[in-house]
Amino acid sequence: MSGTGTELPVAAPSDEGKAERSARGSAAEAVTRRVHRPGPARWWDAVAVAVLGTAALLVTSSLWADPRDRYVMVNAKDQAFFEWMLAHGARVVAHGEYPFVSTRMGYPEGVNAMANTSILGLSLPLSPVTVIFGASVSFVLLLTLAFAVTGISWYFLLSRRLTGSPALALLGAAVAAFAPNILVHGNGHPNIVFQFLVPWLIWATLRLAEPGRAVRNGVLLGLLVTWQAFINEEVLLFTALGIGLYLAVLALLRRDVRARVRPFLAGLGVAGLVATALLAYPLSVQFFGPQAYHGISLDFDQFGNDVVSFLAFSRDSVGGSIFGPTNLAPNLTEENTFFGLPLMVLLVALVWWLRRDARVLALAAVGGVFALSSLGPVIEVKGHRVGPGPWAVLGKLPILVDVVPTRLSLAVTPVIVFLLVLAGNRVRELAADSSAQVGAALRWGFATVLAVAMLPLLPTPLHTAERQPTPRFLTAGTWRQYVTDDSQSIMFTPPASNIDPLGLMWAADIGLDARITHGYFLVPDPSTGKARFDPPRRPTADLLYQVSLTGTAPVVTDEDRRLAREDLRHWRTAVVVQMPVRHPDAVRATTTALLGIEPTLVDGAWVWDVRPLTAG
Repeated sequence: MSGTGTELPVAAPSDEGKAERSARGSAAEAVTRRVHRPGPARWWDAVAVAVLGTAALLVTSSLWADPRDRYVMVNAKDQAFFEWMLAHGARVVAHGEYPFVSTRMGYPEGVNAMANTSILGLSLPLSPVTVIFGASVSFVLLLTLAFAVTGISWYFLLSRRLTGSPALALLGAAVAAFAPNILVHGNGHPNIVFQFLVPWLIWATLRLAEPGRAVRNGVLLGLLVTWQAFINEEVLLFTALGIGLYLAVLALLRRDVRARVRPFLAGLGVAGLVATALLAYPLSVQFFGPQAYHGISLDFDQFGNDVVSFLAFSRDSVGGSIFGPTNLAPNLTEENTFFGLPLMVLLVALVWWLRRDARVLALAAVGGVFALSSLGPVIEVKGHRVGPGPWAVLGKLPILVDVVPTRLSLAVTPVIVFLLVLAGNRVRELAADSSAQVGAALRWGFATVLAVAMLPLLPTPLHTAERQPTPRFLTAGTWRQYVTDDSQSIMFTPPASNIDPLGLMWAADIGLDARITHGYFLVPDPSTGKARFDPPRRPTADLLYQVSLTGTAPVVTDEDRRLAREDLRHWRTAVVVQMPVRHPDAVRATTTALLGIEPTLVDGAWVWDVRPLTAG
């Protein structure tokens, strides 16, 4: 990450000699000093916005080809979840619904939206788009903006506060927005890609060291923290830990940093008060409200990065396409490293070259700690376990116990950005102090090295697939002939889940007007209180899941039918709608046998009217 009330990693005015060296030595003024840029250089702003926006469109182009009928191929379940959350945000604005808990998924118990990455900080502003064009279009727009706005945000911070070179600022912004470990989360995780607040969180934290401005700077930081909490708490935690570690190391190395502790702590206290006042109630719902959980019972705490993954290329990058796929990540959506050997070698060389700069050492410490921690509780090299990792101890600490360790390497990306800018500014300084010929050689040499490290990391468009269209039974409102009371629900067969998440997309397509019985979300396990995916399965749901997976229709007994009626009454179901699964005939036959009711094909969907079974 970067520093705080001491200085940003670098401030490089365009006067490349004496002024730049002066700025590098200033511990306090570099926090707020605006880098001077000549008028013509402002054309770079338009160029940067165009480049970053075009890159975002290219990455998401396969979705824009038909946003209503395509989804990210390797992670449909998370896209379905976030489309549901976008529809939920639209209902909060359009219908005044309670934002933090909803019973429109997992009915009747519902879902704790605060404990499930509600993205209210994004879904509320996007609610007009969701209402007018639908959640699927809103999702594609959100993902595109996530890449574009994150890059643009970094560009303006870098160009205004860190370097007089707009080209360097654009390079850093592109790395921040399209690094392999950011790009991979374009596969269904817009909440992680949307990091446009991260550079301003860093900048606002740095400003806390300004004497006499604790209230103003603290309030600003508190508001930014609150907004980021409603986008992604995980990214907020990594940002805070990174800044804190950077400061701690820098304070050990530089006396002027320690001299700024008092105003910094005063501003930090104000920020803490503001954020606490705004987040106290939402967080109380998250941790103590309905459907709150405590800890994760899944194996996510074991998800670590393979050591070799830092040297490999991502499947979503040009290098990955050229050199083939790898098997060094927990799954296809968690390739949280994959920076490639050339970039890793370059970073080590830059740290060694600039080792006399305390800021470089502090950044290297941050990157090293996060990279090592991301290896997880057990270190693996090409899949072979070689011993325990630091996360075996750190992962047991409060708050950190719920962190997915592989994602800690997300904090390495800003470190890379700052190191590249530091190195670029140093090259510019040396070039300015050299003859024209030597200066040109230095610049071109540095550009060549960057090209070798960066070209294999160029992003490729996301891989997508065609989704099953939402049946007219839902989009035309025919379902309202069956669900005549808001206390009733629709059940999909098999029920919507992390295995078959399409039901969430269908529910989002009708604006969550209907309540659905199941879904894909984190919910407390009744036996442990820890998180699990989707509601505890009742017998009917379990049976239908198995049929959809195996294609084998079992012999349905009278006891199965009795349990089905009991489950339907629990879910207050009025109508059952078949999902398009791999074994539709087996699912339809089993559902019919369970319900004792023949299905009817209505507006493109097989439906069972179960009101006679659930009445009374």
